Amino acid sequence: MTEPLHIIGGGMAGSEAAWQAAEAGVDVVLHEMRPEIGTFAHRTGHFAEMVCSNSFRSDDDEQNAVGLLHWEMRAAGGLIMEMADRHRLPAGGALAVDRDPFAEAVTDALLAHPRITVQPGEIDHLPEDGHWIIATGPLTSGALAGAIAAETGQDALAFFDAIAPIVYAESIDMGRAWRQSRYDKGETDEERRAYINCPMDRDQYEAFIDALLAAEKTAFKPGEAGSSPDPTPYFDGCLPIEVMAERGRETLRHGPMKPVGLTNPHAPDVKPHAVVQLRRDNALGTLYNIVGFQTKMKYGAQADVFRMIPGLREARFARLGGIHRNTFLNSPTLLDAQMRLRSKPHIRFAGQITGVEGYVESAAMGMLAGRLAAAELQGRALPPVPATTATGALVTHITGGAESKTFQPMNVNFGLFPPVEGLKGGRKGRRDRYKAYTDRAKADWQGWLASAVDGRQAAE
Repeated sequence: MTEPLHIIGGGMAGSEAAWQAAEAGVDVVLHEMRPEIGTFAHRTGHFAEMVCSNSFRSDDDEQNAVGLLHWEMRAAGGLIMEMADRHRLPAGGALAVDRDPFAEAVTDALLAHPRITVQPGEIDHLPEDGHWIIATGPLTSGALAGAIAAETGQDALAFFDAIAPIVYAESIDMGRAWRQSRYDKGETDEERRAYINCPMDRDQYEAFIDALLAAEKTAFKPGEAGSSPDPTPYFDGCLPIEVMAERGRETLRHGPMKPVGLTNPHAPDVKPHAVVQLRRDNALGTLYNIVGFQTKMKYGAQADVFRMIPGLREARFARLGGIHRNTFLNSPTLLDAQMRLRSKPHIRFAGQITGVEGYVESAAMGMLAGRLAAAELQGRALPPVPATTATGALVTHITGGAESKTFQPMNVNFGLFPPVEGLKGGRKGRRDRYKAYTDRAKADWQGWLASAVDGRQAAE
């Protein structure tokens, strides 16, 4: 009888790893410290709870790398993508998820699987034997993070993540705001009206930036973000809006507040100077999160500053923004190509702790770690994942493709893929180039999945 696979952490990566390994025929023990031990960001004890956003980003599998990653996970029978599709919300070309029903569905599926046993409680050390995957995510407990740091012989690298606020829909002034997805993206009218838009003229924008810069912020200890010496960096994909504003007064207008692709029906001949977008956060449409508005402002300041936005003057907040430390490994130095800790190869890592960023990327690394661990337990070896696929590009990057001295968390993007020869460069050739990337990736991913199945059948 094959010994069990132990997985620490029931987030996106741990949940997907448990599902993939169990589906491959391996018994899994899933260790999760919540709700016995809570965190700053989590509200429930459900697996795969979404805390920072409810978006899996673009679902375009022909022109977008994260959309391609969606496709690969669906093709691999991924639990996270199945439940995301089942609980999706209108969001134009993006895949947004009704977060609570999604997490409940993932939890129910894992609890019902005959090969998965859930063991509550914290694991505060690195196990000395057995087969393990550590998928503890950005909020790894202090004790386990300390054990990892002690083993690796260096302090764990870290950056800071910020959480965007959530607004009650009924408190948004639709006499000023309007519903529209940027460039009217979406196949249905509901999808084309998935976002609520709040316009600003120049004076309103300038006043907003002034208030943002002057607002009282969360203070950090020496060595943390915004302090010195050697401050911990933010991840550029999740910068607090006030940090973006500090980089230049126009930065937000070219980022989350860009006014392009939108027409205000209340004043169709007036082009807004900036636009704040809100995206539906639940299926009922009663909650909306402010897109890209991660913040480290103190709670009182947040309410005052965000109510300066036209359309949000009477806003009521279901959750204000916040900030938390996010720990990750220097994976190019510490992990081998099988995602194993070089000094303790019976331990694999998966998810954000490996240095990928985003729900989808975390789940994809869980998917791969679960499959790799299951194959090893069954005495078979999986072929390397082609670097031409989204999954392969990510794992290649974190386990050796990146420069270890400057390693930082990374979202999936086409810059990680080997080039397709013979294609035109520049903006005009981009659509053809991206289509060539995705066509090649899909063929190679299907080939890899087929070879993995053939290997399992041969072993049986």
